Amino acid sequence: MDKKRILITGAAGFLGSHLCDRFIKEGMYVIGMDNLITGSLNNIEHLRSNVDFEFRHHDVTTFVDIPGTLDYVLHFASPASPIDYLKIPIQTLKVGAIGTHNLLGLSKDKNARILVASTSEVYGDPLVHPQNEEYYGNVSPVGPRGVYDEAKRFMESITMAYHRFHDLDTRIARIFNTYGPRMRLNDGRVIPAFIGQALRGEDLTVFGDGSQTRSFCYVDDQVEGIYRLLMGDYHYPVNIGNPTEISIKDFAEEIVKLTGSHQKIVYKPLPKDDPQQRRPDISKAKEILQWEPKVDREIGMQRTYEYFKALPTDELYKKDHRDFADRNKK
Repeated sequence: MDKKRILITGAAGFLGSHLCDRFIKEGMYVIGMDNLITGSLNNIEHLRSNVDFEFRHHDVTTFVDIPGTLDYVLHFASPASPIDYLKIPIQTLKVGAIGTHNLLGLSKDKNARILVASTSEVYGDPLVHPQNEEYYGNVSPVGPRGVYDEAKRFMESITMAYHRFHDLDTRIARIFNTYGPRMRLNDGRVIPAFIGQALRGEDLTVFGDGSQTRSFCYVDDQVEGIYRLLMGDYHYPVNIGNPTEISIKDFAEEIVKLTGSHQKIVYKPLPKDDPQQRRPDISKAKEILQWEPKVDREIGMQRTYEYFKALPTDELYKKDHRDFADRNKK
């Protein structure tokens, strides 16, 4: 019997690389695709000699052609951290709009089921707490974060349009803050930022007064939720995240304790449109997917800390050196 074939975009990214691992483990032939603007080949180096994996260096905002059959498509190509999408706003919009359009067209041509990676950011700075899938959000389309938020909202809209108009078999995952090994140390997200500062002996930077909240989901749990959603039969958005909520200030104190450091917590002004509360209502995931997170934050954070601690010393001090300026003109 021929193996099922799956295309995973954003395959060299944090979450995409873990998805490659999972679907190879499930006995599928995985085609990983990434333009490497924010991804790293280091994340998939262990797969390069695997006979069930191939990598294609390609930008999904240009025409995507995959010879042969395809059974599934996972669209995970997108900058996912503020430091990235604020530096490459046009590419962020293009991958959410043009990239999604290209992959929906490919899925239609191949008669493949497609799952697109949306985000909790579609809720913006929410006026409903916790956030459920029926909430439409509170997003500024012209604010600095709008390039990411609106790209994902458009992604959901065009995906549902293909489902309704072309009867395409679609899935939409609304992903909440995910963490674990292979996160990029200098990508600006809360966990790698705090751990990096602690390992360098720097004070931990909290924006605002630290009362804003986040809900962190370990990558293994996230991958399991995505897998179940893809294999299910529900076409509308589903929140995949951990409903355990913590303030940023309390989380910074947890990092100090975890790393055994003695740094102070310092406060800086809150960035514009930064969400004040973030917690998923996962009732739908529990009911439809029989899924909920299993990994406690204490265990997940210990694994993540061990990963960062094992990185070469020069990684701790290396700034994000990518040349965004030229790319941003495209």
